[in-house]
Amino acid sequence: MIAPGRIPRLPFYRALPGRMSQTSIERLREYLAQLPPQSQALLMREFERALERGQDTAVATLVLEQLRKIVRKTEADEAPPPRTDDLSRLLFQALEPFLVEAGAPIRVGQIRRSSLQPIWQWLGRDGAPDKLNEFEAALARMPADSAGQVEALAQKLQTVAADAIFVLTGPGGGDKSRALARVGPPNVIEDLYSIGAVLGVREAIATLNEKLPRTLRAFGDPQVASVTSALNIPVLQTPQMLPFALSIVVQRMTAPWQIIRLAIKIAASDDEIRVAATPYGVAVTIALHDLSCVAAILRTDIKRGHFDNVADNLKALHDGVRGLRTELDLRNDSVWGKQLTSIRADISNALQSEIDSVPGRVRRILRQRPEKDIPPGARIDSTEVEETAALIDFVATCRNYASELAINEVTLRTYSDLQQYVERSTEQLVQSLRAADHKVRTYRQQQVQAAIRFCQVLFGDDYASLMSRAAENAATGERKSSRAS
Repeated sequence: MIAPGRIPRLPFYRALPGRMSQTSIERLREYLAQLPPQSQALLMREFERALERGQDTAVATLVLEQLRKIVRKTEADEAPPPRTDDLSRLLFQALEPFLVEAGAPIRVGQIRRSSLQPIWQWLGRDGAPDKLNEFEAALARMPADSAGQVEALAQKLQTVAADAIFVLTGPGGGDKSRALARVGPPNVIEDLYSIGAVLGVREAIATLNEKLPRTLRAFGDPQVASVTSALNIPVLQTPQMLPFALSIVVQRMTAPWQIIRLAIKIAASDDEIRVAATPYGVAVTIALHDLSCVAAILRTDIKRGHFDNVADNLKALHDGVRGLRTELDLRNDSVWGKQLTSIRADISNALQSEIDSVPGRVRRILRQRPEKDIPPGARIDSTEVEETAALIDFVATCRNYASELAINEVTLRTYSDLQQYVERSTEQLVQSLRAADHKVRTYRQQQVQAAIRFCQVLFGDDYASLMSRAAENAATGERKSSRAS
């Protein structure tokens, strides 16, 4: 049996990947392939944990690579069921809808994925070590086609874990601070309470999942009534569990901000004070937090020059901000009102700074410098042209959402300036092809191609095609003139 937390000693363990010959790697693969499936899975788990700890990463990476090749080949040849031999995965699978990756801001109704490992280690060390050993032995004895037995085992495991967490976090028993400190830091302790609560009502969560539609594309009165009825499960109506139940609903919605309509329905009012007084007021907190996360993603994408999802995120922010402002009577000096104002300001600042930079980038590419200032072999970076075209398209997209996101003036002014400058510069550059010296002709042609690309974004394909033909005629006319002379 491999002791948890220790790297197993394998043949060739001391041979680092950079030193291993192909023959040694093949021998390692042969050794791993002859191990029983349970042993292969256990090795994978231990080496994955070693990577997480930063321990012997070179060796762990090499062995994991070979193990995964073996497992994939076995799956292709025998098509066995998915790996379910990791007890921690069986235990925490009920939490998947609520897990948030490391570094992301967390709100009510969510659990940090990074908290799972220390809680699992606590269960194996202090919480329920005997039971976990029993479950591991039972799982190892199960045949490969025992999905039903595995599911039953998972439910028993979750019950044991929920009970162990309740013993530690529940009332009574004197001072438990020292025992809690053995689980992990404060954020892990915070998640421990949530994990225990969710595992304790997993059947109710499963019932809610069955009652909810797979997708909520609309969320009008009929849908609000249907979801309200589905949520009417007593154990999900507690202050601790309602945020998790609402999180499940949010994940089904194409417009997540509309979750506030549940709170408005329950309060029978759009007044924020009356809405906040109901348990469902947490829906507004969820909507504001999620909008703030979308705004953070938008800022990051803009900084990195990634514009693929900008239009979708802008629409989500625009619709969410407008929805909260129009469907809720928010006061400017309230907590919710200040949050919404802060979100709008963050979006406006991020967008405005990027919008302001676009005309300068366009001018740097299209500026018609004197021929004497163009060095021999000068070229225009095609990647920069495409990045600038994406930025122009970004400004055009912002126009659709400018008013609600407080960028109306800068967006309209910048877009108008871009249209005028690109149209004028394209015509001038096309004309310059007629008399361009052969030493700078390639550079001028690249400028023209960049200008036509910008025209395509600003004015459409028809205008871009027209300017492209004009550029061809100008270049052809210049060559004919040269031959005639």
